[in-house]
Amino acid sequence: MAIRDYIRERFMPHIWCPGCGHGIVMNNLIRAVENLELRKRDIVMVSGIGCSARISGYLDFHTLHTLHGRALAFATGVKMARPELRILVPMGDGDATAIGGNHFIHAARRNIDLTAVIMNNRIYGMTGGQYSPLSGRGKAATTAPLGNIDQAFDIADLAMSAGASFVARTTTYHAVSMIKILEKAIMHKGFSVVEILTQCPTYFGRKNRLGSAVDMMKAYKTGTTPVGSEAKKEDPELIERGIFVEEDRPEYCTEYENIIKKAMGVH
Repeated sequence: MAIRDYIRERFMPHIWCPGCGHGIVMNNLIRAVENLELRKRDIVMVSGIGCSARISGYLDFHTLHTLHGRALAFATGVKMARPELRILVPMGDGDATAIGGNHFIHAARRNIDLTAVIMNNRIYGMTGGQYSPLSGRGKAATTAPLGNIDQAFDIADLAMSAGASFVARTTTYHAVSMIKILEKAIMHKGFSVVEILTQCPTYFGRKNRLGSAVDMMKAYKTGTTPVGSEAKKEDPELIERGIFVEEDRPEYCTEYENIIKKAMGVH
């Protein structure tokens, strides 16, 4: 299939601002699906509300555009009803770690076979640039003109602590490795979390004087380092990228099916 076959062109042009990294994420997500030779009818994409959630409207899979923060709850229902389907859940700051935070930690705890793609642009872009749980202390936002005083979540640490069996982080600058990470996440049997650092030049970049979209992407190059590198030991401020966890653990739907068999006396 051609790349354009995965896109609902009738819904273009998209709503993302010039320079937004979400288009890069969508591009590489499509390429991962194509490389895996997955059939479109075997994929369900579930999203909530926000800039990142609009991806579900642009891709030609089975899609659900649901309530803010509830994407993982809807996705859990779909997976329990149709465990043979591959469920992709694109989320942003709010859907994943604010209003959706409780769903996130429990999906990880259950290790249900969903792929959470979290686009971390550190801001609420669609609603005007309010700070989020991922903005970070001292960062400026529409609702924090003098600087945010909240500490940020570390999504990878949060996911690992809650029990996700696949956890990775990449950036929009590292497009080639992003595809490989997404491929592994999609095929992993269990709850997969891929955090993608993605630029928002319109709000986060402008409010924090980070320059253009290109400048922000260059910062992902210089400000990140592979997991376990010596550079991280020398400079603790560097953000690690790569795969943190990839483990084979009991998956929720499989365990639930075993309970049903026990209840029916099937051995």
